[in-house]
Amino acid sequence: MAKRDFYEILGLAKNATDDEIKKAYRKLAMKYHPDRNPDSKGAEEKFKEVKEAYEMLSDPQKREAYDRYGHAGVDPNMGAGGGAGAGGFADAFGDIFGDIFGGGGGRGRSSGPQVYRGADLRYNLEITLEQAAHGFDTTIRVPSWDECDTCHGSGAKPGTSPVTCSTCGGHGQVRMQQGFFSIQQTCPKCHGSGKVIPEPCATCAGAGRIKRNKTLEVKIPEGIDDGMRIRSSGNGEPGVNGGPPGDLYVEIHIKAHDVFQRDGDDLHCEMPISFAKAALGGEIEAPTLNGKASFSIPEGTQSGKTFRLRGKGIKGVRSGFPGDLFCHVVVETPVKLTERQKELLREFEQLTTEGGAKHSPQTKTWKDKVKEFFE
Repeated sequence: MAKRDFYEILGLAKNATDDEIKKAYRKLAMKYHPDRNPDSKGAEEKFKEVKEAYEMLSDPQKREAYDRYGHAGVDPNMGAGGGAGAGGFADAFGDIFGDIFGGGGGRGRSSGPQVYRGADLRYNLEITLEQAAHGFDTTIRVPSWDECDTCHGSGAKPGTSPVTCSTCGGHGQVRMQQGFFSIQQTCPKCHGSGKVIPEPCATCAGAGRIKRNKTLEVKIPEGIDDGMRIRSSGNGEPGVNGGPPGDLYVEIHIKAHDVFQRDGDDLHCEMPISFAKAALGGEIEAPTLNGKASFSIPEGTQSGKTFRLRGKGIKGVRSGFPGDLFCHVVVETPVKLTERQKELLREFEQLTTEGGAKHSPQTKTWKDKVKEFFE
């Protein structure tokens, strides 16, 4: 039986464009694919016919020979028209999915080496609370990659050069068939570069670059908090095959402070005061990150009492105003007393005991609660 005209099979005129051929093939291949017509032998034959027509007309040289001499001008073995063995359904749908998803899987197409962005790097920077509050400029040393001085970046031994990868033909990708589908993946031999190095450079072991440390200036903004990161664009690892470099992230870790504990933009500190100061009240001085600040405490201040000093905290990186300082008073019990001091305290204890709840309201309240508990 004489073969049908390839243009007629695809429903096209002889002056059809490449794009029209591709669209017609995609439409008919989806229509007659055996998976969609499992019980139709005729659909499978039409699918093979459509595939053969597309393979001939999508190749410029085969199409020219066919236009001149008809079926006699093309080698039928190159058309894979006999069945599904030579590429079959996998190649057909490789073309379709390549067109739809940009995979470049169609016949006659080539793709260059894969380009990859460089990895990001992290640098841990430990600073003091004062530095975090006020901000400062510093320098850090980070690993960097420079072009190899011996091979000048080629990765090959001087006097030699990289050669095209025989596995992928320099494309950086290989095509793998899985059932009805054909997929592309990075070439396992050249790892996507499209080149292999028969004789690697002894200095860089074929990498084309060597590792060195470089110094970077970093500006730490005032108010930065623990765990925040500063990004330094383009100072990460270099890309592969000309890809862009990654970024460097400087992660901030604030050392524990001897006096203050930070809570967001607020600061907290414990302030020991004497028994007499707590009883009599008066002015006391509190430390801040910008010097000393005075405030008054009333008579009879109890241990654990908190005093708030507004605006004496930290102005955060996203804050319009500084936070507050919270001073937690701790009444200190005197130790290592002399006999005279002990004598005075006994006298004082006796006088305050006679006053009862007047001098020790919390003790009176607590005793009443205990009494109610046992009753």
